[in-house]
Amino acid sequence: MRAKIKSHELANQQFYPQLVQKQKARVSICGLGYVGIVTSGCLADLGHDIIGVDTDNRKLKTIARGESPISEPGLGQLLTAGVKNEQISVTGSLMRAVWDTDVTFVSVGTPTAEDGGCDMSAVMAVSRQMGMALQAKKSFHVIVMRCSVPPGTTLGLMRKILETESGKTMGVDFGLCFNPEFLREGTAIEDFHTPPKTVIGASDKLTASKIAGIYKPVDSNPIITSIEVAEMVKYVDNVWHATKVTFGNEVGRICKPIAVDSHEVMDIFVRDTKLNLSPYYLKPGFAYGGSCLPKEVRAVQHLARDLGVNCPLVESLSISNWVQIEQAIDMALALEPENIAILGLAFKANTDDLRESPILQVMHHLSMHGISMKAYDACVVADERLEGQFNYIKHAQPELKHLIEALDAVLTDDPKAMLENADCVIVAQKTPEIIKMINELSAETPVLDLVRLFKTPPSNPNHQGIGW
Repeated sequence: MRAKIKSHELANQQFYPQLVQKQKARVSICGLGYVGIVTSGCLADLGHDIIGVDTDNRKLKTIARGESPISEPGLGQLLTAGVKNEQISVTGSLMRAVWDTDVTFVSVGTPTAEDGGCDMSAVMAVSRQMGMALQAKKSFHVIVMRCSVPPGTTLGLMRKILETESGKTMGVDFGLCFNPEFLREGTAIEDFHTPPKTVIGASDKLTASKIAGIYKPVDSNPIITSIEVAEMVKYVDNVWHATKVTFGNEVGRICKPIAVDSHEVMDIFVRDTKLNLSPYYLKPGFAYGGSCLPKEVRAVQHLARDLGVNCPLVESLSISNWVQIEQAIDMALALEPENIAILGLAFKANTDDLRESPILQVMHHLSMHGISMKAYDACVVADERLEGQFNYIKHAQPELKHLIEALDAVLTDDPKAMLENADCVIVAQKTPEIIKMINELSAETPVLDLVRLFKTPPSNPNHQGIGW
């Protein structure tokens, strides 16, 4: 039987016959750890011929018998069927696997290095081997990174090694792709077949097309993006999951001493998919403000301290929010302006609520550097309607007292004249009116965009954003 393993050294031997060319891409998978072995079983289940590559001889023998080297529901059945149907084979030779397949998935380990970063030694080693294999290969081959690596690794480190070792060019002789996995242990097979998203960061259109074709049976609408974005998506996903776990745990720590059922609280919390579990607050931009968020964060911080509960995540929110304000101040000062135009004063567009609006702190610190400012907000008029807010600000943020008292002189109802006289513009709100103003502005005028006015960042180097 084809899956039978001989007893001598595997690393330099081939333990599978030449595979017959089929319509579906032939796939080699380098690294048969958790992700690699699950991917092997699932792709074989989709009809692909799979060659698994690993340096662990014991693992190779286990898989060759159609047995799973890990405990994962449903995986054993997939491997048994794959070996029986002669769709799954294994080898210790990565070079031979590359020669005999169309696509190579790389799922080697990237453990934490001594400095806290990623240990890239395995990635470098397999890149050299794949590069040497590509040197003798005439057909276009696609290499797909599945490991979690810092953005820039695939196109920087890996591409350089592949091109150096092969003497070939990415996008011409071979394709490079970063394809993050979103597999949860215990439900990995289900996650593969019903993915939350399929992200394909590709070096070229042919590569994107080939990988999209592999995933078509489980996701006919994959997300095609750049390799660097795909690399970062993987990190962001996991950090967000860690944040959710930590947040839920801190809620529990606060609820327990006051005898509140934390699970009931969070069960209600997650039912809100309009705000709580949605993209609404998850776009990089300016600091939070208003009458609710700053006050409620401080209140929860105070409650936790009173209860003697340590909640580092909640405590860090105000600190991180202030860092965002400081960054806006530093970016504005770096432009060395004399006259600044501010577009948007309220903490949120289409409202006149100035309470704890972060742009006021920016204006306060710029004024301390002797910078002249004018501000326009279609909804804000310095009259008796704002007296209550002014009193609130003077109480909650006494350092802004002088700014608030001078606000009448700062506000203008003639934004056109304000922009003509400014040598720098700070955008703190996103409205159709403000977008129109910026589109009509001279390209020579520096713009500090705190809200990401445009979906695609402007090519004008004078238009810079915060967090993008």
